[in-house]
Amino acid sequence: MNQPWQQRVLMMMAGLCMIAAFGVSQAEEFEPPSKPQVELSLRSWMFTNGATKWSHNASGLDARLGNPTSKLTYKDNNTHIMELGAKLNLSNRWFMRGELGFSIDFDRGKMTDDDYLSTGGQHLYSRTTSDTTGQGTWYLNLDGGRRVIDYAGNRGYLDVFAGFQYWKTKYEARGVFQEVCNPSSPFTCSSPGVVRPSGVLAIVNTTHWITPLRIGGQTEYRLTRSFSVEGKLAVTPLSIVYNEDRHELRSDLQRPSFTMWGLGASVDADAGVKYMLTKNLALTGGYRVWWNRIYTGTWENHPVGSSSETAPLKEMQTIRHGATFGLTASF
Repeated sequence: MNQPWQQRVLMMMAGLCMIAAFGVSQAEEFEPPSKPQVELSLRSWMFTNGATKWSHNASGLDARLGNPTSKLTYKDNNTHIMELGAKLNLSNRWFMRGELGFSIDFDRGKMTDDDYLSTGGQHLYSRTTSDTTGQGTWYLNLDGGRRVIDYAGNRGYLDVFAGFQYWKTKYEARGVFQEVCNPSSPFTCSSPGVVRPSGVLAIVNTTHWITPLRIGGQTEYRLTRSFSVEGKLAVTPLSIVYNEDRHELRSDLQRPSFTMWGLGASVDADAGVKYMLTKNLALTGGYRVWWNRIYTGTWENHPVGSSSETAPLKEMQTIRHGATFGLTASF
């Protein structure tokens, strides 16, 4: 994830907390809102932009290979995600919540496959690009939590929660365009130009992020009787990733062709506003960033007719961000 996105999200979340902390002492008293037993939400994560990239170091298997040996980047993958949510307030303090999101159109972007050699110094010897489409992305969040603070003057609240997240993304790279090929390389590559026309399936990549325990907080602060600001932040020091690559045009590799396992961390952040249309119906809008990245992992190839080999996975990360817009009904 680019550092400016991290700073921007953290500043937005800190700003919401500062507003709540500073404004409470000066706020006029509001009537205490009734706490519904059930809250249902329909949210659109609109025109999100996503990227996944990974690289590995196979120089230990062949000294001619570079470090990194290969780097694949799926970028500018835009999609529109719909999310269904439900929250059950078990008591005045405790609650359970679930969210299911799925893409309704998917990813128009580019995949870049870079390969490196170490002979004569680390250098790029082959680069191919492909257009990406896919079967989309979907996720499931399951949380349980407790209200820990009610702001003075009935201005809002602070909740803490813990839960589970599963997030899957599948890309299909079609067509192959050779942009760079070093003819002096000991490994073969095609001359620059079109190798496979667009529409021909080249690579299928599927990434699974499993977060067994994420922890976070959520706050709402009422500026007026109808208008409030909201923020939510969830982090985990341990995420598990399984990444599977199928190279459909290579007869020397099995299906899957490469598999990767890794351990990492994740950050999910939301900041937005809420406007009460009626006592039981609210309009929401904001911005969301999700980011997962490994700190250790293993890459494994699966050739035809010979045993698999493993190498360190140097990098694996997925990010998706975009505006949100939705409706929340309470009963």
